[in-house]
Amino acid sequence: MSAQTVPLRALAHGRAGDKGNSLNVSVIAFDPAHFDYLVTHVTEDFCRRAFINHSPGRLTRYVLPQLSAMNFVIEDVLGGGVNLSLSLDRHGKSLSFLLLDSELTAPAGWSA
Repeated sequence: MSAQTVPLRALAHGRAGDKGNSLNVSVIAFDPAHFDYLVTHVTEDFCRRAFINHSPGRLTRYVLPQLSAMNFVIEDVLGGGVNLSLSLDRHGKSLSFLLLDSELTAPAGWSA
């Protein structure tokens, strides 16, 4: 029997926004009890895979345990920034869903 997978959005919500040509994406656990699980599984490599089609540059994860949250800073992913990008979403506000739609193994005892 294979392990059940769930999209990250089942365990967390997020927000995204721009800082020049860099994107900030937050991942905030719905339930603080899942935070350690998320820290273990939602790594810089996990995030990079979600943004691979955007050719991300340097990617840094900041862990904020008091908020049960993480913030990912992804450089060189917004097509040059607001003034240069030809993207419909120049500020990257909808890009958190690239990460939140990514599948991961469900935590032990998970039920939707």
